[in-house]
Amino acid sequence: MLNSILEEDLIKFLKNNIESYDDQIYGKTYRASVTLTDETYLPCVIFRASKPKIDLAIKRFKDEQGGNSIFKNKSTGFGYREIVKTFITGGNNLNLYDIATVQKTNYAIPLSVLKKINGETAMSWTAFVIKFKNGQKASFGTSWNWEFFSKPDGVDFDDIEEIINDAYLDKNREIISHKSIQNYNQMRDLLDKIYREKPFFKCYLDNL
Repeated sequence: MLNSILEEDLIKFLKNNIESYDDQIYGKTYRASVTLTDETYLPCVIFRASKPKIDLAIKRFKDEQGGNSIFKNKSTGFGYREIVKTFITGGNNLNLYDIATVQKTNYAIPLSVLKKINGETAMSWTAFVIKFKNGQKASFGTSWNWEFFSKPDGVDFDDIEEIINDAYLDKNREIISHKSIQNYNQMRDLLDKIYREKPFFKCYLDNL
């Protein structure tokens, strides 16, 4: 077994090596990868301060008790259980004491590049093509999350040359513009592989 990393060392690495972004709800967020104490490698982990989530949970609990919750029309008591379940059992959470080392991740698109991607291509769907500096192109798509993406072998998200919005690659490596969801469904068999968003873990730190 490997030793657990100290929180102060982990935070120092994040602040010195990882580009952060501000989440509207949870505040400053860092995207990284970690090795656990049993040497399991997790390529996609986000780190956030624990305080914003704790404060939000307390607020939501008070709202429910005061009848101001999104569950206010549900039967008495059920709404409160839904709120508690959301905060207690939801999400892929990771304990700090299970982490041995933290590293940069290979699956995070730089923020400067993400800002070049337009809004939704269609409802709950965003498609785009990335052209890399080595000339390779690949199709990407996401229905919701933007934190991490799978990618082809031999390319690095730090080596992106161009973003082509609302588009796909066909199997002949030609760029096809998105016209409609109906059109997309009709031509899916003609499209090259679409690299999608990756699932990830969350770790909350008291002193971040």
